[in-house]
Amino acid sequence: MKINVNAVHFTADQKLIDFIKERVNKLELFYDNIINVEVFLRLDKEHAHDNKITEVKIHIPGKELFAKKQCKSFEEATDQAVEALRKQVAKHKEKVM
Repeated sequence: MKINVNAVHFTADQKLIDFIKERVNKLELFYDNIINVEVFLRLDKEHAHDNKITEVKIHIPGKELFAKKQCKSFEEATDQAVEALRKQVAKHKEKVM
């Protein structure tokens, strides 16, 4: 599984990128047919408090799954997005099986 992390209009530090890759890799425990994952990190100017947005797009054979979460930190947003995708992957796996 290939993981691509993109920080939009800022540079993410390596510690954050490693954290995201570690969390996203856990999705393979639930579905081992994931082709690649794209992660986009954005800062929202409108909200001063909850301004960190994480978008995660998973490519699996025949389908794309997507989750977008906005929180106080990128770590929290990543955790919530991965959890949402875990549920989507489980639902997809039930349909395929």
